[in-house]
Amino acid sequence: MNDQHTSNRELLSNVWTHLTEVRAVRGKGIYIYDKEGTEYMDFTSGIGVTNTGHCHPNIVRAIRSQAEQLLFAQMNCVLPEPSLILAEKLNQVTPENFSSFFFSNSGAEATEASIKLARAATGRTNIIVFQGSFHGRTHMAMAMTTSKTIYRERFQPLPAGIFVAPFPYSHFYGWPEEDTVAFCLKQLDLVLSGQTAPHETAAIIIEPVLGEGGYVPAPASFLKALREVCDLHGILLIIDEVQSGFGRTGTFFCYEQANVRADILVMAKGLGSGLPISGIAASKALMDLWKPGTHGGTYGGGSMVPVAAAIATIDTLREENLVENAAQQGKLLMEALQVLQSKYPIITDVRGKGLMIGVEFDNALNTSKTLSNCLEQRLLLLSCGTYKNVIRWIPPLTVSERQLRQALLIFEKALDKASN
Repeated sequence: MNDQHTSNRELLSNVWTHLTEVRAVRGKGIYIYDKEGTEYMDFTSGIGVTNTGHCHPNIVRAIRSQAEQLLFAQMNCVLPEPSLILAEKLNQVTPENFSSFFFSNSGAEATEASIKLARAATGRTNIIVFQGSFHGRTHMAMAMTTSKTIYRERFQPLPAGIFVAPFPYSHFYGWPEEDTVAFCLKQLDLVLSGQTAPHETAAIIIEPVLGEGGYVPAPASFLKALREVCDLHGILLIIDEVQSGFGRTGTFFCYEQANVRADILVMAKGLGSGLPISGIAASKALMDLWKPGTHGGTYGGGSMVPVAAAIATIDTLREENLVENAAQQGKLLMEALQVLQSKYPIITDVRGKGLMIGVEFDNALNTSKTLSNCLEQRLLLLSCGTYKNVIRWIPPLTVSERQLRQALLIFEKALDKASN
């Protein structure tokens, strides 16, 4: 027993980075509170997790009710009724080609599950990812992550069979969208011709909006072309909606806006309103190619409180029209940020969908200054991007116009201070 006094802050591993030193004890809606009762506007949503806001009454009620009935029912031992209900709920909100679901705990776990399914179903080994991607920090997911070197630093060599193609990031290249898409498709063909042959390529995985890579939406034309490439070569198309899903971009899933079909859908973050749960969706025919026992986990689909939270989350998103609110408030936010871009030259681009909007700056220093200035006014925002020069706007989907305008006033003051 260690009798030496150590502050509880120092007991935490140093591997975590911290946006603030705020000691959070309570949350409600878009707000989070410290021990002294100081109120902060949380426009991080726990990195896109609390889509229904902090401690939504429906979610809290479902958690309490489930905790009194059944905490755990291991999927390999019994069929947990709440997990069956969750599968039904997901079947209602996912595109019609999805009819089978596998549950796990985190986004990285779900990503790894999607790769195992793709390899099992196709008998192929290789995976194509895109520059700027973030798919997790476990070893396979880390090998698939290219948004920042910090996520891979000192952990290589990583699992093999991962190949990287350019993402259509028009602002980075300085080209019109049409030219960027054409270039990236030509480079993808080069990857398939020079690095991983189609007959050994199991899947192409893409985020419909790059997350850690800078909040860059993939053009609909690019996603449609990926579908055509996959169909031509018998490659599976995996859509990673860990950060963009569950209403965040103004539709239940972002890729639906491109009117394309995915073979496997990866879900997490917003699914549980803060409780750890993730999953993948596929057709039953595809999922049935996964040999029983070749994948699983102790808690996935068996930990009943997160499952109950996920059921309540889906119901709340639908009943309270939060997906529609994300589209409406996202339009307001996008227009307001574009006005600020015209006033402040340190902003070089504003882009996104719904309430998943990135503001790109001319450099990382001005990004950091603006974030710090916002924090001084108790507005929590996060950065992202390979060069740490993008601020991401991801408030809870419950946010109101009044709250958005209040945050925008703070942001403008922060921009003004950073510019001088």
